[in-house]
Amino acid sequence: MTTAAEFVAVSRHFGDFTAVDGLDLTIREGELTTLLGPSGCGKTTSLRMLAGYLAPSEGQIWIGGEDVTRTPPEKRGLGMVFQSYALFPHMSVADNVGYGLKLRKVPRAERARRVAEALELVGLGHLADRRPKALSGGQQQRVALARAIVIRPRLLLLDEPLSNLDARLRVQMREEIRRIQAEAGLTVVLVTHDQEEALEMSDRMVVMNGGRVMQEGPPDELFPAPANRFVAEFLGYENFLELPGRGLVTVRPELLELRGEHLEAAGHGTAPATAVPATVTSIAYRGVELRVALDAVDATGATVPLIASVRRDAIDSRDLPALLPGGRVTVGADPGHLVRLSA
Repeated sequence: MTTAAEFVAVSRHFGDFTAVDGLDLTIREGELTTLLGPSGCGKTTSLRMLAGYLAPSEGQIWIGGEDVTRTPPEKRGLGMVFQSYALFPHMSVADNVGYGLKLRKVPRAERARRVAEALELVGLGHLADRRPKALSGGQQQRVALARAIVIRPRLLLLDEPLSNLDARLRVQMREEIRRIQAEAGLTVVLVTHDQEEALEMSDRMVVMNGGRVMQEGPPDELFPAPANRFVAEFLGYENFLELPGRGLVTVRPELLELRGEHLEAAGHGTAPATAVPATVTSIAYRGVELRVALDAVDATGATVPLIASVRRDAIDSRDLPALLPGGRVTVGADPGHLVRLSA
């Protein structure tokens, strides 16, 4: 696959603080790549260096086979959507979308045609004459997307573009951005701290921490096999324990099995090497499932908290007393569901 952009040994220092530390990363053409991580991990600094708003302290940035490390933002051919959208309140929707074309001295007729196309792509052709203040948050974000797309960018950069929307609109806009990307054939780099957003939208996820890449890959490869505890915790894994001969492992709550005297395992039969005694500390009813919190003793003798999600209909009624706080059970997992983590 063609390389759209590349970071080569890129670092960025702010005084004694290193925000990005020796970043090597390839952005593939036609894909949506997500830079994912907690606040301060280096993802936004990386995006701003790619856009040209920050210069690397060391290393090189390439776009389309060209070294753009010292090229100013306006000459990189990129589109960018910020968290705040940054629309001009005194301009109509059409004028906002066409502003970049006007700066590039695109002829009026050509400008009008491309603005109309971009607004149709984001579903706002009927609102071309409105002012931004008359639009909802989701509509304003679509205008910002249209403005970035209309210049036909080599890369579209999105900096936390959904964080100002309510939960329902966020889900809707995830689907819309993916649709627009596919229809326009865009290469997109998205910065987010939301792992659910990244899993749903990405062709490739890049999990960052401390200015470095912890792990990267397609969501369906990365989620079931986190490389280390940081990545696992950031992706929502909750259970971590040491097992004999396996070292540190993690397993998702829905794959953790419980056994009492009558309690049947939720799945595939627990291997003895993965079974450990545990005490129930609390239980929460969630419709068809029970979320059971436990304290278990792992191979090191340490007490570790665990969470199991168990279907209510999989539990023998005679074992319900064991699922009250203080109840004693055995927990384990199919060995194939255990993910071994590096240090």
